[in-house]
Amino acid sequence: MSDLAEVVTPGCADVVEELCQCGASVTTGGPRAAEERFRGLLEAAPDAMVIVDDTGTIKLVNAQTEVLFGYGREELLGRPVELLVPGRFRAHHTEHRNNYAHNQQVRPMGAGLDLYGLRKDGTEFPVEISLSPLETSDGLLVSAAVRDVSERKAAEERFRGLLEAAPDAMVIVDDTGTIKLVNAQTEALFGHRREELLGRPVELLVPGRFRAHHTEHRNNYAHNQQVRPMGAGLDLYGLRKDGTEFPVEISLSPLETSDGLLVSAAVRDVSERKAAEERINELAALVESSQDAILAKTLDGRITYWNAAAQRLYGYTSAQAVGQHVSVLAPPDREDEISRLLERLRDGEKVEHFETLRVTRSGGLLDVDVTLWPTRAPDGTVIGACAIVRDISDRKRAEAELTELYEQQRHIALTLQRSLMGTPPAIPGLATASRYLPATQGAGVGGDWFDLIPLGAGRVGVLIGDVMGRGLEAAAVMGQLRSAAHALAKTGMQPRQLMQALDTVVADLDVPDQLVTCCYLVIAADAGEVTACSAGHLPVLVTIPGEGARTLPAPVNAPLGVGGVIYEQCCTTIARGATFVLYTDGLVETPGGDIEDQITELVATLDKLASRSPDLEFVADEVLATLLPDADGHDDVTLLLTRLPAAPLATATTELPALPRSVPEGRGFLGRVLDDWGLVDRADDACLLLSEVLTNAVQHAQGPIELHVCRTDTELTIEIADHSPHLPQPRVAAEDAESGRGLLLVRALADDWGVRPTDKGKTTWFSLKDTGPRRNG
Repeated sequence: MSDLAEVVTPGCADVVEELCQCGASVTTGGPRAAEERFRGLLEAAPDAMVIVDDTGTIKLVNAQTEVLFGYGREELLGRPVELLVPGRFRAHHTEHRNNYAHNQQVRPMGAGLDLYGLRKDGTEFPVEISLSPLETSDGLLVSAAVRDVSERKAAEERFRGLLEAAPDAMVIVDDTGTIKLVNAQTEALFGHRREELLGRPVELLVPGRFRAHHTEHRNNYAHNQQVRPMGAGLDLYGLRKDGTEFPVEISLSPLETSDGLLVSAAVRDVSERKAAEERINELAALVESSQDAILAKTLDGRITYWNAAAQRLYGYTSAQAVGQHVSVLAPPDREDEISRLLERLRDGEKVEHFETLRVTRSGGLLDVDVTLWPTRAPDGTVIGACAIVRDISDRKRAEAELTELYEQQRHIALTLQRSLMGTPPAIPGLATASRYLPATQGAGVGGDWFDLIPLGAGRVGVLIGDVMGRGLEAAAVMGQLRSAAHALAKTGMQPRQLMQALDTVVADLDVPDQLVTCCYLVIAADAGEVTACSAGHLPVLVTIPGEGARTLPAPVNAPLGVGGVIYEQCCTTIARGATFVLYTDGLVETPGGDIEDQITELVATLDKLASRSPDLEFVADEVLATLLPDADGHDDVTLLLTRLPAAPLATATTELPALPRSVPEGRGFLGRVLDDWGLVDRADDACLLLSEVLTNAVQHAQGPIELHVCRTDTELTIEIADHSPHLPQPRVAAEDAESGRGLLLVRALADDWGVRPTDKGKTTWFSLKDTGPRRNG
């Protein structure tokens, strides 16, 4: 059955009615002419006509029945009408036929059902059947007009297929707004099942706030039927079953049918497009309100978009700029730059934060930061470019001012640091080379320091330290520590004692987050010995000609300032000509490098140089060039090279008891030694001073007493070692005192003198310049 049109044509209904009238005449024995007229009408009917009695036996058929079902007339007459009904329907057909006998009227058969006929060859085909009762003297006859609706059914199926294949939701309503047809997309879009929609008003799919006007709009459409969008210029919304609304587009199409006007509405969900449009509008607003100049251009450089910020920056209005070549914004000497940038954009390259100069409409120059990126078609082809331009003139001026200020501060800071670090004195007989490189970041001020301290008696103190961190605070701590360390070293105290004292100094400074490392060497040239103590500092390296570089033995102690640490030292005999290499972490601790690998590299470099025994200045330059090839990216660096002083020309040693007789014995020993060495110029002074020091040792110290005499090219040194830890102190003697003048005499006559603690007690020494005449000895 068709959903859109009546199944029985008016012409067929007239024929059926006339047949009923003629049939009554024939069965009651009417005139021959009436019978002929009945048969003529039966044969002239456009549909197959089958007349059956109340038992369902076929009484009459026309030629169309023979054509439609494929039977000869004689094969049908007297046969049950179920012969023409498919087997699957026969069980219910008799029931339907009997029901019709009790409700006789002209009507379609099986209204609302799909009816099928059965041909002689067994094929089935869809039919429509109109039933008409014929009351005769022989009983009830029923006339059935049968029409093959195969083509119409096929057309309907095609229509339904097209409806279901439509990409949009399709809703077909009649002129009252009742839903007649929907497709699967409608069910999916609105959340209703098909049976929940058919026969319901279309307003079911319209949000409540629009329903009052929807009927009016629908009625207006009935008077202005055309294919057009619904609600042009309006925002339309659909209503889902769950009550949610969503934006839609609706296209209306009128369908004129025999039952009146039907309207087809194609409904499309435009939620994503609306959201995209909103995002586009937001982006457009952001672009237009941006404080940065934003412009678009073609690949040949023609400007196609120009925002308000671009107008403020360059002075051109949008109307003046659009269509111009972008080279109008570049100084004449930078037009080639524009060509190179366009070429990079054509290759699909993005250019980020390109700093350059641009020119305004008034001819002024601007420092700008430009970011450019290619724009692409849907297929990925580059079709244009966009640019964000930021004025960085103020930043450039500020950077220049900051750079100048930074250089001034750096100069001041480095001057301060070098002043705090001081200049180590030149020590006769001691070859040294040093390098200091400020940090390449920040103000360059750091906490590195080193010092060379002449200790007398042929001894030299070598000190290196590092206050971790940078800045004036680190430099200030470094200056205080260096001064304290220098003063403590001049007392002649041993390295471990000096570290113990510095540990207390660092703790007293109470500088938070400061890590201080230090290493102190005392080099005794006459004995070829080095005493070392390290407070968490990097290992000292020593290079020996012909043997290469190695680490100087030294106990590992905690950095300074930790507190509660007992520092240890180590004494090592070193070959003549050895060079000590002391350095801070800036030399071996580089970004991205491993400190152990860098120390290994330093040892390898020293190994190569040791075989040549080159000048220490050359060695220092080679070490820096190898380990710090890049001038940037390092902390402050200190490098100190010290070569072991030359051995004394001669030495002599004797041991004396702590008895008064040791004083003349000591003078006699010294006289003989000086006579053997041919030194006569200072012999009297040397013996006088020895008497004073020996007398003091005999009176106040414990024996045995060791007397050691050492001669170099420039001086004569006498050392008296005893087992008393008490250090002699010079004092002013009273006029009537019999003692107290010895050390004052030593201070007056000696070129240098001092006292140093030892593990066994102390050693008092004095030296005299060896400038007088000599005898061969």
